[in-house]
Amino acid sequence: MALHGPVHTATLTDDCLVRNDWVCAEYVRTRSDDIVDALVEHVGITVTSVAGGFVLALVLAVLARSWPRLRALILGTSTVLYTVPSLVMFSLLLSVTGLTATTVIVGLILYTLTILVRGILTGLEGVPPDVREAAVGMGYDGLRLLRKVELPLAMPAVYAALRVATVSTVAMTTIGMIVGHGGLGNLIDRGLDSNFRAEVLTASVLCVVLALVADLLLVGLQRWRTPWRRGVS
Repeated sequence: MALHGPVHTATLTDDCLVRNDWVCAEYVRTRSDDIVDALVEHVGITVTSVAGGFVLALVLAVLARSWPRLRALILGTSTVLYTVPSLVMFSLLLSVTGLTATTVIVGLILYTLTILVRGILTGLEGVPPDVREAAVGMGYDGLRLLRKVELPLAMPAVYAALRVATVSTVAMTTIGMIVGHGGLGNLIDRGLDSNFRAEVLTASVLCVVLALVADLLLVGLQRWRTPWRRGVS
């Protein structure tokens, strides 16, 4: 009788794959390497895209703030880019960057601009004029003024835009499956093609968890970088 228990338990565990259950621990155990590889690629593409988008958006926001004539062009172009369907965007980039992760990253960077440029610009324009004038009177100008005074005061708006852009990018990274670099999206696509329910659900849940973790990390980073805002509703 003692021998029957483990055998019976193992059979029941294996059956979730045979039954094609949505929830299957055996799938996670046996395909852990595939899951980890997809998750690492997903995180890498997301972080690279958001970081690249932030740097580019910061430059564009400063230009739009400094030269009002460029404001409409920059904001309008970033908005138009966001309306381009991802399938079209990746297809256009494909001819230049090929079937590589670069295709996905460049596309996602362009998609983040409409959120990040507006968020950063809103934050910079929200800096009180008297604070800026006082800083200039103390000898702050150019990049020093931006780095030491304006950006710190613009952080609430900047982080709000970063959170939206990051969560959005986590979701949109899955679309990279059309060029074979979609991170968890590759598992979702493969699972849908083969009607493998556990693969589809596991990858989908991990996308949601990844978005939540990224958002919480940004909230924590914001609280750390803006201690004077703690307790402000």
